[in-house]
Amino acid sequence: SSDLSRIYILPPARGHLSASLRHRKAFLVAMSTKKQSKASKSADSINARLQLVMKSGKYSLGYKTTLKTLRQGKSKLVLIANNCPALRKSEVEYYAMLAKTGVHHFHGDNNELGTACGRYYRVSCLSITDPGDSDIIRSLPGQE
Repeated sequence: SSDLSRIYILPPARGHLSASLRHRKAFLVAMSTKKQSKASKSADSINARLQLVMKSGKYSLGYKTTLKTLRQGKSKLVLIANNCPALRKSEVEYYAMLAKTGVHHFHGDNNELGTACGRYYRVSCLSITDPGDSDIIRSLPGQE
């Protein structure tokens, strides 16, 4: 919690060159390890859990297949990108409410959601049917 902006680097005194260099290295390390904001930590946590689902679980990417899994009652959790159109978002939320399924509004656009899923294309909606080894279903709906 110390304010790093007030630390000044003084030139080394004669004979104390190695100690001064050690202090400068420690200072540079302290400057490089800045605190992450709470939002970025939670985003990293969500992305890590999502990667685990992609490896070990079952999911369906896209709006149409998300609605299919919700209608069949297979979906456990739905993630929606923040730039998903309002009508589409409300439709997915309505289906999820009927299916008693949790909805998480992903804090990135569809490009970022696709990247978090390990894909090179955009993903606006994602339905998780089996979380696999991940605890994403327990962790996400409680954060909303």
